[in-house]
Amino acid sequence: MEPSEFQGRIGRYHWESEPWWPPEPRPPAGAPNVLLVVLDDVGFAQLGCFGSDIETPTFDALAAEGLRYTNFHTTGLCSPTRACVLTGRNHHRCGMGRIVELPSGFPGYDARIPRSCALLPAMLTPHGYAAYAVGKWHLTPEEETHLGARRDRWPLGRGFERFYGFFGGETHQFVPALVHDNHVVEPPGRYEDGYHLTEDLVDRAIELVDDLRHVDVDKPWLLYLATGACHSPHQVPPGWLERYRGRFDGGWDRWREETLARQVAAGVVPPHTELSPRPEWVPAWDDLSPDERRVYARYMEAFAAYLTHTDAQVGRLIDRLRETGELDRTLVVVLSDNGASSEGGPTGSLNDVRPWNVLPRTVEEAIERIDEIGGPRVHNNYPWGWTVAGNTPFRRWKRETHEGGVADPLIVRWPAGIADPGGVRRQYVHAIDIVPTVLEVVGVDPPEVVDGVPQQPLDGVSFAYTFADPEAPERHTTQYYEMFGCRAIYHEGWKAVVYHPLQDEEPGLDRAGWELYDLRADPSECHDLAAERPELLQALVERWWVEAARNHALPLDNRPFSDLVLGRPKPVAPRRRYVYRPHRAPVPEIVAADTRNRAHTITAHVELDGRTAPQGVLAVQGSVLGGWSFHLLPGGRLCYVHNLSGWQLHRVEADVGDRLTPGRHTLAFRFTPGSGGAPHRGVLLVDGEEVGAGTIERTTWGRYSLTGAGLTVGWARDFSPADRDYRGAFRFTGRIDRVEIEVEGEPQVDAAAEALDAIASQ
Repeated sequence: MEPSEFQGRIGRYHWESEPWWPPEPRPPAGAPNVLLVVLDDVGFAQLGCFGSDIETPTFDALAAEGLRYTNFHTTGLCSPTRACVLTGRNHHRCGMGRIVELPSGFPGYDARIPRSCALLPAMLTPHGYAAYAVGKWHLTPEEETHLGARRDRWPLGRGFERFYGFFGGETHQFVPALVHDNHVVEPPGRYEDGYHLTEDLVDRAIELVDDLRHVDVDKPWLLYLATGACHSPHQVPPGWLERYRGRFDGGWDRWREETLARQVAAGVVPPHTELSPRPEWVPAWDDLSPDERRVYARYMEAFAAYLTHTDAQVGRLIDRLRETGELDRTLVVVLSDNGASSEGGPTGSLNDVRPWNVLPRTVEEAIERIDEIGGPRVHNNYPWGWTVAGNTPFRRWKRETHEGGVADPLIVRWPAGIADPGGVRRQYVHAIDIVPTVLEVVGVDPPEVVDGVPQQPLDGVSFAYTFADPEAPERHTTQYYEMFGCRAIYHEGWKAVVYHPLQDEEPGLDRAGWELYDLRADPSECHDLAAERPELLQALVERWWVEAARNHALPLDNRPFSDLVLGRPKPVAPRRRYVYRPHRAPVPEIVAADTRNRAHTITAHVELDGRTAPQGVLAVQGSVLGGWSFHLLPGGRLCYVHNLSGWQLHRVEADVGDRLTPGRHTLAFRFTPGSGGAPHRGVLLVDGEEVGAGTIERTTWGRYSLTGAGLTVGWARDFSPADRDYRGAFRFTGRIDRVEIEVEGEPQVDAAAEALDAIASQ
C-alpha cells in the first residue's frame, strides 16, 4: 500500500503503534460469473436456434433457457468487433477500424487500443473478479506478438490475469501458434494423437475455473472464450465430417429457402421478411457442373462439422458449470463477431493464402484433393454461395455494412433476470452494448479512471432492460458503421448504407451511392427507398458524417493494403544479417528475416560428432500451407524445399554424405532471383563449396502462411513446408551453433498491383 493510504497509527515502537490492513476488494452481493463466448465468422443463419439445420444442441439449449436477440449487430470484422465487445466503445474510438494486420497511420485505424478505453477485465478485477481469456485474441498489433515485444498490449497487459490462446486472426487447428500468459508454448498434443485446438481451449477454460475454485469457492470470474471456429481453416477431427455427408447436396439456393422458412416459423425473423436476391456474381446451384456441386458441398460439410464440433466442446464447459452448480450463477453471452465469410472466393479455397501470392484456387485441384478437405494439409474455406446462405435472409457478407456483414446471432442466458426463457428480443443491440449490460448485471458503474488514466465514456447502452420486458422500447437508437469505405447508419428503424469495393478507385469514395431501407418493414434490405425519401436519406448521411468525425472514423480509405502505400514503418529496423539459435520459440513471420523473392543465403554452422548419422531440420519457415525448409535427410541428402502456398513444391538437393566428416561444417543455401524472365536459381554449399544447384520457377512474395507459423532452427512443427520429406519435429542430430540468414537488395514485389487486385476481388 501507499503510505498515504495507511489508516493505522505508527509510533516509535510497536507497542505504541496500530497496524492496519487494506480490505480486499469484494464484488457486489450476488454478483454473477460472466461467460462471454465469441464465435468467429458464424453467420446469422448458421446456428440451429437461428434457423439452421446444422446441429448445435448446446447453443440451442442456451437459447431455450435464455433469449435470442435477432436484431444484434457487430462491426462486420473480427478485431473491430472484439474491441467493441471488450471495451464498450466504438471500434474506431479504440483504434480498431480494421484488423490488426492492416493498420494505417491514423488514430481510428492504428490497431492500438488507447489506455482511455479500458477492457472489461480491468473494470471488474478491482471489484473482486478473476479474469481469464482463452482462445483467439487478435487485438495486439501484429508486430508486437513476438517474444522480444513489449507486453502492455498483450492480454495480461490489458487486465486479464490468465491467457491461453493465439494472437492472429486464424491458426492451424491441429498445430496452432499458442501463447500461454506471456510466453509462447507448443501444443500439448499432436494430430496423430487426436489433438484439436477447440478441445484444448475448452480443457484450459475448465482448468482455469478449477484452479480458482480449489482456492476460493465464492470469487466470481469473467471468462472470455473466443474459439477459432468457424474462421477458416475449417479443420475438424477425423470422424466429424462423415456426420454431414450428403447433407448439402441440395445446394445453397434450396438451403436459403428452407432456412428462411425455419426462421419465420421459429420467430427469428418477422413473417413479412423476404429472402434477399441471390447476387448476380453467385451462380445458381442448378447451373453448376457435377464436379462443382460435389466439391462445394464438401466444403460446406467441413464447415458444418467444424461448427457442430465447436458446439460439442462448448457443451463440455456448460455441462461442467451445470454439474458444479456454477451455471445458474453465470451470465452467459454467446455471439458471433461478424457475418459469414466470403474469403473462400467464388470457387472455395484449399488455401486462403493463395490470393496473397497471386495463385489459383481451382475446382480441378479441389476435386483431386477432395478427401483432404477438413484435414491438416489444407486451409479450406467454402465458396461465396454458402456465404450468402449463411447470412440468410440478408444481403452481402463479412467486411461490409449491409446486414449480411453486421447482423449476427446473440444468445443470453441469465436465469435471475430473464422472465420468459426461450423468448426472442427484437430491440436493436450492438456489440458495444455488451460491456454496459455486464456492468449493470454485476452492479458496477463504468469506472471514470483505470490505472490512473481517465476513461472515455462508454458508447454502448445496457440492454438488461429487455431481459424482463420483450416489448420495452429500444434504447440504442442510433449507430454508425464503417469498414474499408463501406458505410451505414442505423437510426430509429431506418438504415442508410453504401457499398464500395475494396482497393477500387471507382466510383470513388466521395461518389458511391447511398441506399435507404426501412428495416421494420424490410429487415433484409430488399427495397431501396432512396429515391422515394431523399430528405430522410440526406439527413441520415449528414448524421453519419457527424458520428464518423466524433468516433475517429476519418479519413475514409478502401485500401486494405494502404500500409504499402503510406510507408508504414517496419516493426524493427531492417538489417542484412540475422542470427538464430537452435531450439528456440518460433519467430513470427512479420519480424523474421524477409527472404521473400530476394537474394539471400541461409548458412547453418554445425558440428558433427561422427557417431550419430547427421540428419534433421536446419531451419524452417512456415508450414505445409506455405513456406520453406532447409534440412538434411538420412543418408546425407541436403535439401531446400520451397512450398509455394501448398500449390507447388520446388526442390534443390544434393548428396553430401561423404563431406559430412566429424567436426565443424557450414551447410548453406543461396538464392538468386531471376531477371528478364529467367527462373530463380538455388545453390547448395558445404563449407563454401557448391555441391548442387537447381531452378525455382516461382517463389512466395506475399505471405508464407496465415496461420501463425514462424521460423525455427533445429526443429520443425508438425506439417512443415517439407511435409513429404519428414514428419514431426525432425530435430537435427548434430549440434547447431547458429543459423545465419543474409539478405541482399529489396524484396521483389513487381506483382504487387496485380496481387492487390486479386485479393480485393476475393
